[in-house]
Amino acid sequence: MSAEATNPGAHSRRRGRPRIDLRRLGRAAALLGPTGRDRLPDAIGHVVEAHRAHHPDADLTPLRKAYLLAEASHRGQFRKSGEPYITHPLAVTLILAELGAETTTLTASLLHDTVEDTEVTLDQVKDEFGAEVGYLVDGVTKLEKVDYGAAAEQETFRKMLVATGNDVRVMSIKLADRLHNMRTLTVMRPEKQARIAKVTRDVLIPLAERLGVQALKSELEDLVFAILHPEEYERTRALIAENATSCTALAGFADDFRTALREAGISADVLIRPRHFVSVHRVCLRRARLRSTDFGRLLILVSEDADCYAVLGELHTCFTPVISEFKDFIAAPKFNLYQSLHTAVAGPDGAVAEVLIRTHQMHKVAEAGVIALGNPYVPVDGAEPADGERADPTRPGWLSRLLEWQESTPDPDTFWTSLRADLAQDREITVFRADGRALGLPAGATCVDAAYAQYGEAAHTCIGARVNGRLATLSTVLGDGDTVHVLLAQDSASGPSPQWLDHARTPAARIAITSWLDTHPQGAAVPSAAPRRPAPLPAGRPISANAVVDIPKATVRLAGCCTPVPPDAVTGFPVRGGAVTVHRQECPAVARMTGVGREPVPVRWGDAAECRVTLVAESFGRPRLLADLTEAIAGRGAAVVSATVEPPTQQRVRHTYTLQLPDAAGLPALMRAMRDVPGVYDVSRTQHPAATA
Repeated sequence: MSAEATNPGAHSRRRGRPRIDLRRLGRAAALLGPTGRDRLPDAIGHVVEAHRAHHPDADLTPLRKAYLLAEASHRGQFRKSGEPYITHPLAVTLILAELGAETTTLTASLLHDTVEDTEVTLDQVKDEFGAEVGYLVDGVTKLEKVDYGAAAEQETFRKMLVATGNDVRVMSIKLADRLHNMRTLTVMRPEKQARIAKVTRDVLIPLAERLGVQALKSELEDLVFAILHPEEYERTRALIAENATSCTALAGFADDFRTALREAGISADVLIRPRHFVSVHRVCLRRARLRSTDFGRLLILVSEDADCYAVLGELHTCFTPVISEFKDFIAAPKFNLYQSLHTAVAGPDGAVAEVLIRTHQMHKVAEAGVIALGNPYVPVDGAEPADGERADPTRPGWLSRLLEWQESTPDPDTFWTSLRADLAQDREITVFRADGRALGLPAGATCVDAAYAQYGEAAHTCIGARVNGRLATLSTVLGDGDTVHVLLAQDSASGPSPQWLDHARTPAARIAITSWLDTHPQGAAVPSAAPRRPAPLPAGRPISANAVVDIPKATVRLAGCCTPVPPDAVTGFPVRGGAVTVHRQECPAVARMTGVGREPVPVRWGDAAECRVTLVAESFGRPRLLADLTEAIAGRGAAVVSATVEPPTQQRVRHTYTLQLPDAAGLPALMRAMRDVPGVYDVSRTQHPAATA
């Protein structure tokens, strides 16, 4: 923006400045030569031509007024390159016009530096061009250093991102503005070039990628590459120059593709797309030696979605497909609106060509992203938005998440660091909540991130999660399409541990966890989880009176490894001393003893209902868990014979209880009551390995 503006008599933007007299524009128009009612000044003829190519019926009156105001207000200002400053808003507007931006965006683009660098006020822009243009101009206007000091740049980006949350066209103008400034950056000092290039690399290029504006992103990448990595850039430039004829190999593939598709009756355009510098450099890093076909890709454009798959089938039939290179971004679009089929095929000589297959509309969106969608707030086919609200199809999940966490970071440095970290995660996955709703997360996100994305600060009480129905630790990395059921404790005193920061990938999760830890330096008050001393078993209590064997005077014992109870299918094995040990038939000890030739004896259940059983409760650690479990056990009339609690492992706790039940029929209800205790995710009968009875 105004970083390159110079003006010998320039004023600084200040409060209470006089309003510019817009009636002077009539006199300014005379200096530009005659212009009819429907004719625009010749200086923006190229912008008009590009705009008409995408919007032939557009009303150009706002463009004419905007250009006259911009030219008059910037008159006498020059860029550091020596060019009149008006060339900058014209160039920015041309970039957007060529990408298909609609008239409102172009109008705001022409005016995007007027409020920042001239006497024109925001109120004047709104009065002359409407609130929508005023909002866009305000969104890209920098904050003054006199008010924000060293934090001006960070707070300007924060302001711009908040404005983008309401209207993505704000960021479209900013990206085009930065592209033109990068094209002319050589007039700056090397250290300033590097500083601007780094911000472009860390913030604006990722934003261009997320908004799907690949045309701007690719050129910005090359310009940043040349400034920050000049030696690698020169080597890549020389490599491309040495292989200037490499398109010959791709041209052969293109001819073969056209022939195959024509014979199949598929109407398609087959084009060769050379790779840009950074793309070639990345291929060099992946491969020790470049192939002649690595300097470009083939693009096939068709009319309908179904034709994309028809082309794919024909290519895979007529040529040898490289299966590992196939990706379907039509059925599963990228989070930045991108849709296309990617594949690669090998020719008879072994040469491999990468192929992109998409419709013309997909290609337009792939190049221009949200800019190709025009004004997202104009009702389609005259339909009114529901409840009078503006329905914005271009506000993706990542932007909503960004706007949420930035509200929790008043500190500019923390915001700036978090923003760069968030934008560095350049891939997104979709996971599904327990209620079936989708949740967008960056690739590499864990259950911790899913918890905070779904519940916000309520996720402080998270005790675990189920991923695809299976218990998972909070550190589990989620995959695209996973179903995540976050489990929360009922005790509000619970809170995150410092280890959660090691698993959090999203700024929202990290900021929330850090904030809680800062306000709770001692952590959550967690009572001791040590079990009570086991209650002694009353003397003379029968332990197996309801298990009967047909051996006179035999003592019957229930095996401690599987603790059988009625109506379990059981079997017995004689042991020394004339006793018989009773096991459940599925107990591993039964198979071992049978395998060594031990003969089982029949066992049946008698009339007595009292029984002893050992249960294992798997749970997430939380305060009062032991007390709640023992209360559930007592509520079902069971007595605790013994209890052990193993040390927590990855926030999971294993409780083992040996219980005396007054009636074996109550065992299923007891196990259900234990499972209903918050934090408990499974209760099962023991299957401990046992020695030969």
